[in-house]
Amino acid sequence: MPIPEDVTGDEIDKDVRQELQSLPKTLAEDVAKNLVMVARLIDEDPEGAYGYSKVALRLASRVAAVREAGGFAAYANQKYAEALAEFRAARRMTGGVELWPLMADCERGLGRPEKALDMAGAPEVQKLDKAGQVEMRLVAAGARRDMGQLDAAIVTLQSPELASSSVQPWTARLRYAYADALLAAGRQGEAREWFAKAVEADKDGSTDASDRLAEMDGVEFVDAFEGDEDEGDEREARGEADEDRDV
Repeated sequence: MPIPEDVTGDEIDKDVRQELQSLPKTLAEDVAKNLVMVARLIDEDPEGAYGYSKVALRLASRVAAVREAGGFAAYANQKYAEALAEFRAARRMTGGVELWPLMADCERGLGRPEKALDMAGAPEVQKLDKAGQVEMRLVAAGARRDMGQLDAAIVTLQSPELASSSVQPWTARLRYAYADALLAAGRQGEAREWFAKAVEADKDGSTDASDRLAEMDGVEFVDAFEGDEDEGDEREARGEADEDRDV
């Protein structure tokens, strides 16, 4: 796959660069460039990112960072079995637990929420950092919802992190998930309160909490361009009618 001229491979994280030092120099550069493309495209063009990840895997499948990137790209494309296999491979290579929540979410994607819940109670969770533990809580709550256990999902999300007034990188998503679970359980008043709290914490627009809140308040947004097109159509119709009368 083509690599843009502005991609040098030096953009990758220093830890990944260190991993690639086990490869011949030219090969390491090629792999690095493909990993840069995975990171660049994964949000806006998941299919493109997946393509570059496959190239990197073909070149250096024995590098943990490459297997991890392959897992993220497959996950972004909802290829959960493939993502789980890559995450497991990366974990075997590094011995780390950082990918544990993502592996559990892959089990959800494969229709195995019970397995995800088993993983949520595993010793590995205690080794996760705070962000990882919050992510695991989100996955566990999602698994409860998959199983139709709405009340249990709500209780799962009730935590010190949810109650905290400080805003952390995970705060908006945690509040959003809680609001969404409350709404699914028919608790509209509480849901609205927590969607509003999610909006307060969501400085980078990582959720659609503002849209959900507006929807609950009955606010409708009109596309300005669509309105302009409608007005143009009306003017055109009036013009044609005037011409008919002149004739």
